[in-house]
Amino acid sequence: MPGRDRAFVLAGVAGISVLAWAWLLAMPAGGDMMSMRAWGAADFWLMFLMWAVMMVGMMVPSAAPMVLMYAAVVRKAERQGAVLAPTAVFVAGYVLAWTLFSVAATLAQWGLDRAALLSPMMVSTSPVLGGLLLIGAGVYQLTPWKDACLEHCRAPARFMAEHWRPGVAGALRMGMQHGFFCLGCCWVLMGLLFFGGVMNLLWIAAITLFVLLEKMLPTGARAGRFAGVALVSLGAWVLVGSA
Repeated sequence: MPGRDRAFVLAGVAGISVLAWAWLLAMPAGGDMMSMRAWGAADFWLMFLMWAVMMVGMMVPSAAPMVLMYAAVVRKAERQGAVLAPTAVFVAGYVLAWTLFSVAATLAQWGLDRAALLSPMMVSTSPVLGGLLLIGAGVYQLTPWKDACLEHCRAPARFMAEHWRPGVAGALRMGMQHGFFCLGCCWVLMGLLFFGGVMNLLWIAAITLFVLLEKMLPTGARAGRFAGVALVSLGAWVLVGSA
């Protein structure tokens, strides 16, 4: 893939992520967004929008290798006189998968809020809940399901070979499939946002960086298992401290 095209694609991925982070930075603090009152339709929409934009900012950067791979295939097809769906369609499918997850995350937040387990700053008020979130995330890091999903996320060429579909609908479907593999890889980690704070930007950035390094570093899978042991240990410490 020509360097100019590669730079253009990476600039697009970076631009999407920067816009999402800028939106998050511009949002009011959690305590200003939500009080302990019952949620209305507008509250649910605002929380869903927050989750959807946050997932774009967190997850789109980690999809850069796959986006580059798809863009390279499109570029090669153009040189051979064929026309494939634009790269933006593939990215839209990926974002759609995480948007669907955002619905589930919003419902989870609503349930925790109804159970009075979240502060106005959207942080767990229960050490037991916090400890279980940490242990759950740590245990999942050590499971074969995590390894299988991470392997798909770390192997763009293999994904393209196994899941290629032609046309606009095919590109959208491939983007969604890749998004679902990444979702299977990282969904439990997103639950840690309820431990560190859904609107704690430093905590969000830390999880984003971990996801990015886990997918891209040669030792990412090993580091993920090490992080799993650390999360289980931290969760156990939180539970013991709450006893």
